[in-house]
Amino acid sequence: MKKGTWRPSSAVTPEGTDNAGYEREEQNEQNEQKRPVPDFSAVTLSSEKTDTRPAREQWSNGHEFLLSCISMAVGVGNVWRFPFVALDNGGGAFLIPYIFVLVFIGKPLYYMEFCLGQFASYGSVKVWEISPAFRGIGYGQAISTWAVSTFYVTLMALCVFYFFASFKSVLPWSLCGVWAAEECVDSARNVTFGRNTSYVTAAEEYFVKEVLQTDPLGLQSGLGAPEWRLSLCLLFSWLLLFVVQCKGVKSSGKAAYFTALFPYVVLFIMLGRGVTLPGASKGILFFITPRWEKLLEPGVWYAAVDQAFFSLSVGFGVIIMLASYNDFRHNVYRDATIISFADTFTSLLAGFTIFAILGHLAELLGVEVQDVVKGGGTSLAFVSYPDVLARFQYVPQLFSVLFFLMLFTLGVGSAAAYNGCVITVICDQFPHVKRWLVTLGVCVVGFFVGLLYVTPQGQHILTLVNHYGGGVSIIFLMILELVAVMWVYGFSNFIRDIEFMLKRKTGLYWKICWIFFNPIFLGVVFVYSQIVAKPLTYGAYVFSSFETGMGLALAAFACLMVPIFFVVELLKARRGASSWWDAVKQTFKPSEEWCPSDPVLRQEYRIFRASETATIEGIDNPIIAKYQMQIRTRHK
Repeated sequence: MKKGTWRPSSAVTPEGTDNAGYEREEQNEQNEQKRPVPDFSAVTLSSEKTDTRPAREQWSNGHEFLLSCISMAVGVGNVWRFPFVALDNGGGAFLIPYIFVLVFIGKPLYYMEFCLGQFASYGSVKVWEISPAFRGIGYGQAISTWAVSTFYVTLMALCVFYFFASFKSVLPWSLCGVWAAEECVDSARNVTFGRNTSYVTAAEEYFVKEVLQTDPLGLQSGLGAPEWRLSLCLLFSWLLLFVVQCKGVKSSGKAAYFTALFPYVVLFIMLGRGVTLPGASKGILFFITPRWEKLLEPGVWYAAVDQAFFSLSVGFGVIIMLASYNDFRHNVYRDATIISFADTFTSLLAGFTIFAILGHLAELLGVEVQDVVKGGGTSLAFVSYPDVLARFQYVPQLFSVLFFLMLFTLGVGSAAAYNGCVITVICDQFPHVKRWLVTLGVCVVGFFVGLLYVTPQGQHILTLVNHYGGGVSIIFLMILELVAVMWVYGFSNFIRDIEFMLKRKTGLYWKICWIFFNPIFLGVVFVYSQIVAKPLTYGAYVFSSFETGMGLALAAFACLMVPIFFVVELLKARRGASSWWDAVKQTFKPSEEWCPSDPVLRQEYRIFRASETATIEGIDNPIIAKYQMQIRTRHK
């Protein structure tokens, strides 16, 4: 109510007004006088560059950003991981929870992380200026992302090995070599195995004994020496990754034109060839036919969440990093919809392609579709598919070259994004260090870490890192991220920031998903799935309690970053706070750095917040009106 006005009380006597009404209104006026009014006089709209932040590079255009995101999302996870996870969780039974999770979990979280990164123009650690108490989430995500990045490049190394092997006059995995067991059957023989499980294909023997040289005792026999040929392929992969990333988004954005589009060409070629093979319909029907009883298993829902996170890279900090190089007004709402659709479409396309091949292979071997793949996840890409390629009557080398070039291209797109997230975290902390030096250091360290994966025990280590580093810890940190943004910083504050940035209101769908459905659903699925979790396996190998403990230690290390950096931020805040309680409250509030990086936009944002506060508090301030008019004039 404005000062100097009076509205009589509802209790009025016939003789006149009630004196109590005057007293209440006078008391209200005194309270309004005591209420602190925000000081808007210091708000200016100067165009001078007073910001101390170093200038941040940006994408050359919006297409490079969109293609980079598609290249990241449409990666090896769609062609290798998605079909295997679907096969392992009932085929068509997995599609229902997977699509459900993508629509109601994946897409909202994707859009949320886009908005976080673009608004502040910071990577996954510095973006927690929104609430410094949770900065450990960013560091935990960086650790998990780094772990995933190292084994992604190892998969690229395997693709390089198979790519060059495909140029031989006879595909080396089509015949049983000296490395094969007596039960080995080469692809040239037309043999039906039926229920005979003692057989082994030449492709499987080649992958396990000639390429990986896997130790059947796993980690129990310790670590062996890295395989020298795979080590060279790994070195080549890291060198190429350095070339793609050495100039930041300027170079990686250009590479995205190829890494995002070429795989679709190969996938459609492979799909056209796959559906014409005998038995293809059997595999496709297995892929699309739901088994309703599987929907009651929490493990299937957890696998759907895990795959959606891995495929879209939600919760890894990668999306925040990519969006941080955008123009402040870039339409990420549209991009989130396009990328979510592209990811779902590619997963289904890869599923139809791979399951058509598996159906053909199942008919050749006389087994059920679910029994075709006998090893771990990599067996699908490096055993089952090569086995079918070797059985092609015409130019199998051509299809093999295209397939492994496609896999390598997919790996480059995803690994560049994951690796770029770690590089951005370091560059944000040390902005004056040249980016190419940081990139070189990350790639060199990544190469030496990756040597673990090309040892005889490498696939066992990869399985542990994939499950605990890329699954368990990421989902837990994503739940904390949701709570921090929507409940601590505040949903109303977040949608206010989106409105200022994108000039659009946030709809009911996003509100329900962000505030209630996402954290509750993720929390229930995560907790229940861990309670009833089965022992982790790699093929027939069951990980021991000690080995499982190593995986849990990796997940715990990433998650412990949250309390560790809460203490760090608390100690920082205590220096300028009058008490420990004030320091605690300060760490949960957004810092002054939570705002647009551009100085002019930063001033406009402060006026936007001040005008909103003034509207809520009923304050009519001429200074705000003046600068609001200046902003409207500037944007015309």
